[in-house]
Amino acid sequence: MSAITDPPKGGFQFSQLIYDTRYRSMTIQIVALVLFLLGVGWLLNNAAQNLAALGKPLSFGFLGEAAGYDINQKLIEYNNQMSHGRAALVGVLNTLLVAVLGCALATVLGVAIGVLRLSNNWIVARIMTVYIETIRNVPVLLWIVLTMAIFIESFPAPRDFRGEDAAASMSLWDSVALTNRGLYIPKPEMFSGSMIVVAVFLLSIVGIFVFGSWSRKRQEATGEILPNFWIKLAIFFLPTLVIYFILGRPIGLELPVLKGFNFQGGIYMRNSLIALTLALGLYTAAFIAENVRAGIMAVSKGQSEAAFALGLSPNRTMNLIILPQALRVIIPPLISQYLNLTKNSSLAIAVGYMDVTGTLGGITLNQTGKEMECLLILMAIYLAISLTISTIMNWYNESVKLRER
Repeated sequence: MSAITDPPKGGFQFSQLIYDTRYRSMTIQIVALVLFLLGVGWLLNNAAQNLAALGKPLSFGFLGEAAGYDINQKLIEYNNQMSHGRAALVGVLNTLLVAVLGCALATVLGVAIGVLRLSNNWIVARIMTVYIETIRNVPVLLWIVLTMAIFIESFPAPRDFRGEDAAASMSLWDSVALTNRGLYIPKPEMFSGSMIVVAVFLLSIVGIFVFGSWSRKRQEATGEILPNFWIKLAIFFLPTLVIYFILGRPIGLELPVLKGFNFQGGIYMRNSLIALTLALGLYTAAFIAENVRAGIMAVSKGQSEAAFALGLSPNRTMNLIILPQALRVIIPPLISQYLNLTKNSSLAIAVGYMDVTGTLGGITLNQTGKEMECLLILMAIYLAISLTISTIMNWYNESVKLRER
């Protein structure tokens, strides 16, 4: 009887890259990538040759030249004798400031409005519906300009705070002044020992997360529920306050004071920054509210009915049953809303707020005549910010994703 043997396997052949299904998809992807890179290279080379023919060779040396213009809102030290690169950095930080504040405001408002729209109270639900449909169907630029106009026309001028019979007064024990020029708030003053207080405060924040993780594991093991909110609140405040008073209050406050024609001292937040942040936050909150509503409605009503049958309160049902399941629907579109808010901040120039579009993509571009270089850097900056936001939110989405046992 003859034994049946497998046919000899031949060596790898280049034809397999096209006809073998094991390699075909990879071959197509590599070819597409090479063609794309060749196309980008051709475009860049063509642009560089055309710029050189116009006497404007592609160069980024202008970033080291003196900017020669001032920036009205800055988080780091800057003057008009510093470089265009420094001015661009100030603009990037201003953009990030608006993005962080706007995303935080939009998230809080969006979650609250989305939940309230599902309220059993007819009036509350209708008010939230009117808000959402009104806000999101008007261009965001109009809301930015309208908010700025309200700040300019509705709030008092600094001179209205002067005199015994002043037409306006400061708030919060004469520590905060809201004017048509902006908001003046107290500025922390750091003295000897202040860094210890700051370190304790940061450790308290870490302690809150550690306690939350331990409490959750303990509840899963024993079923006992601790008063997490009050314990976390105590961890947040008590250690810092104890160290603060033990060290003799090493952190003080510099209050804004009216001197001459304006307030001096404290932290000054321009009305353009506040108006831009409010407009972007309120506008994006309308979209986030719809995402939240869709996420909650995606959870079966049987889940909440089962929770009520077990005796859980509506608040605990929302926090423990509904929201954890709704997050898998809410977070993916939420990432897009964060990205939209960040990119919409480029409209800041409409109210005179100097973000990176106003500095690098505005004054620097006009002064140096380096249109291609400025726009390439500007595109790279927005791309880096967007990819960072997307990476962080995707990581969070992965961490809260429901996992089957």
